[in-house]
Amino acid sequence: MTSPDDAAQAHRRRRGRSGWIAAAVVAALAIVGGGAAIAAAALAEPPAPRKHLTAGEAPIERGTLSGSVKASGTLAYADPHDVGSTLSGVLTAAPRPGVTVGVGQPLFSVDNVPVFLFHGSLPAWRSFRSGMDDGPDIQQLEENLKTLGFFNGKPDRKFTGSTTSAILAWQKATGQERTGRVDLGRIVFDQGDVRVQSVKTQRGGAVGAGAAVLSVTELQKRVSVKLQLANQQLAKVGGAVRITLPDGTRTTGKVLSVGTPQQEGGDKENVVIPVVVTLDDPAAGGDLQQAVVTVSFPAQIREHVLSVPVSALIALDDQHFGVEVVRSDGTVDLVPVATGLFAGGRVEISGNGLEAGQHVVVPKI
Repeated sequence: MTSPDDAAQAHRRRRGRSGWIAAAVVAALAIVGGGAAIAAAALAEPPAPRKHLTAGEAPIERGTLSGSVKASGTLAYADPHDVGSTLSGVLTAAPRPGVTVGVGQPLFSVDNVPVFLFHGSLPAWRSFRSGMDDGPDIQQLEENLKTLGFFNGKPDRKFTGSTTSAILAWQKATGQERTGRVDLGRIVFDQGDVRVQSVKTQRGGAVGAGAAVLSVTELQKRVSVKLQLANQQLAKVGGAVRITLPDGTRTTGKVLSVGTPQQEGGDKENVVIPVVVTLDDPAAGGDLQQAVVTVSFPAQIREHVLSVPVSALIALDDQHFGVEVVRSDGTVDLVPVATGLFAGGRVEISGNGLEAGQHVVVPKI
């Protein structure tokens, strides 16, 4: 955001140059015979409306002006975490980094037998077999078997004959030994489909005791931002933000979560709020796997206001500004204005006789 002080300093320099040129003209006239009298007479006359010859024009616009606070963030695949194996043996197969694994598909193989991905928030902690105690893990298993087309009933917390039949059908379809039970470690429950980020154990290496085999992420990318404590009121769950990617491309997103204050790097004076942002268009991140981006949080919004480019402001003194309004006959009038919000290279203005559609003088670039 451009500040009023910046605008004032720029236009003082502009007006200072104009004053130097005028002084030089007066001095030149004084040197020529009779020039002093002509110069004095010229200075005594009130300034007449002038025609702008070399400056550009910009319209006064009416609309919404919004300011923002920018913060640096990191775009990356969401929720990176490790997946281990409770099966002891040798890792005989593992996917390549970047591969997506869906529900019911093999994550990796131990002793040449696949370990499958199922969806669910509850980790597996026991084998599934006839006669086992009721529990929510059974319902979670049956829901996955139903999704895959092997369970015909309504998933519940009981292991029944229907559960056994579904397991047998699943084992046949995936080339497993048909036992009607699922040993602990043969299924890994995760929140959803995963993307393989890296393989933590080389093929041929020993696995077991929960040691990490893969590092995986969610399929979608998110932006993690550390917002300064002073700006915490700007981050609201569901709030809209703008995101600028490394190549300058802009996209939009929404605040997914707002964390609690935490010290950054152990510095008691630097307290930040962790904020997670989702992309409105998941494809906007393209092939970027991890990148530093800029997130703009809306700070102030002014609706139905007049605004002009900041460069149109002329500093009348240290605290007051004006704009040069171009009239229909091409003459220019200097109109004092009150300034409001500065945002996006524009500034809110108000003043006598100002209307949307009028044009103001701006420096040509």
